[in-house]
Parts: sequence; structure tokens; C-alpha cells
Amino acid sequence: MKIIGITGTLGAGKGTIVEYLISHHGFRHFSVRGFLTQIIQQRQLPLNRDSMVSVANELRAQHTPSYIVEQLLDQALQSGQDCIIESIRTTGEIEALRRRDHFTLLAVDADPRLRYERVLERASETDHISYETFQENEKREMTSTDPNKQNLAACQALADYRLDNNHSFEELYVQVEAVLNKLK
Repeated sequence: MKIIGITGTLGAGKGTIVEYLISHHGFRHFSVRGFLTQIIQQRQLPLNRDSMVSVANELRAQHTPSYIVEQLLDQALQSGQDCIIESIRTTGEIEALRRRDHFTLLAVDADPRLRYERVLERASETDHISYETFQENEKREMTSTDPNKQNLAACQALADYRLDNNHSFEELYVQVEAVLNKLK
């Protein structure tokens, strides 16, 4: 059983990689965003990035820095299938996943303007924002000394493989295939 975690900057292509692994390799998908969305809806909070960050940080502070990912990992292990856990945001999450056999962390990145355009195109409920807000959100999530808060820069530095998504889907898929071949 392969366990792949994916981290990356906002709009870099994490979801595109997930969709590819599901459709071409039969991976099961476990989503931090989906996990948080359920809690946000239960609490009747607005479904936006601020709520996602706030609820995630609160859960990590109440439990452990790896709490959310550990909940998803339990589900993944019960499935017994190759799985991908999307969106790793703290080093504590990575540490918890590294305790498991067959874990690999991917990081994906792309040019900020291109990522913003992709965010607008996907038009999810949390993505109706200006470029300035996009930059502010990313800055807030890029570094933190608090282990319960997002630190995308540190997560990317811990990745086993870094993928560049500045070009076509096909070029991204070639990179994903190269990683999978190394994991065989």
C-alpha cells in the first residue's frame, strides 16, 4: 500500500495530481479540505479560506499538530488501497505520516500569477478573492513557528519529490509517472 501526501502552494495543482492518481492508478483520495468542510458546515460557519484555516488551527491546538492528517490516515489504512492525502500543511503532519511504511511526500509549485488564474478558474466557494487577498493568504500560510499553524515552506522543504506545474497537464503527468516509477 502506497501512501502519498501532497503539499504545495495555493492553486499549484494538488487537485490535478489527485485526479490523475485516482483516474489512472486507482488511488483513494483523502482530503483535508473535505474533512474541514464537514466541520465548518456542522458549525454553520462561512465556507471560506479563513474558516478553513481557523478550524484547522483550532483542531491542531486542541489535539496535536498532526490530528487532521491522522484522522484521514486511519481512513486510508482501513481502505487498504494506495491512497493520496491532500493537502499537507504542517511539519507535524509530515512527521506523523513518516512513521508509516511506504509514505512519500510530493510538493507542487508554479508561478504565483498562473496559480491565481487557476484558482479563479476552479471557482470553488473559497476562491472568490482578489490577487492581493490570494497573496496575503499564501503569505499567512507560508511560514509559522507555531506547530499548529500552516508552514508550507517547511513542508515543501521536507518533500521527497518536487513537481513543477508551470506548463501543460501532460508535462505534470510525466513528472507524476516518474515518481511512481521510482516508488515501484
